Amino acid sequence: MRRRSVYIPITLYVFTSLTIGFALVQAVQIVTQSLPEDSIRLSSMPISHFAHVVGGATFGIIGPLQFGRVLAGRYGRLHRIMGRVFVFCGFALSLSSISLLLRFWGDAPLLVSTGRLIFAIALAVALTLGMTTIFSKDIQRHKRWMIRAYAIGMGATVVSVVFIPIYAITGEPPMGLASDILFIGSWAVAVGIAEIIVRRN
Repeated sequence: MRRRSVYIPITLYVFTSLTIGFALVQAVQIVTQSLPEDSIRLSSMPISHFAHVVGGATFGIIGPLQFGRVLAGRYGRLHRIMGRVFVFCGFALSLSSISLLLRFWGDAPLLVSTGRLIFAIALAVALTLGMTTIFSKDIQRHKRWMIRAYAIGMGATVVSVVFIPIYAITGEPPMGLASDILFIGSWAVAVGIAEIIVRRN
């Protein structure tokens, strides 16, 4: 059990480190007004953009610690405090995603934008259900909804794991309808894996 408590956070950090690192870099670029050209359009909504990258990075950093069972088992109060921060950052990630999507709706393919919107709404729903279940002392269902929320919120990590090797091999980012389907499918895989974990526990 102790080994599992250590392995879970380490495994999650290995898979999400790239996404978290990229978000933190963007947070610094927003503050220093040094966004690259492909992200400069987001400077028209600096608050939403900053909330998105900082909220997402913090969400990703706290999540693995919460799921490792160490805090919940030995440091219950710290687990609850970090849980509140996790939920707050999750809502910041969800709401900022919706805000940015609505502002730049036509800039991405319809399938990708629609998928992102669905995932953003699903994140808010999962967090809300996670909170209502803990208020009713249903710890098992609370854990399940928080796992789902984490998977939805960090689903872009799976997209990166799939797309970066393709870019490295071909020298070009994936394009076209097949790319859009792969984008949404990769995100859905993260949610599917979380659902398998939920049903096995």
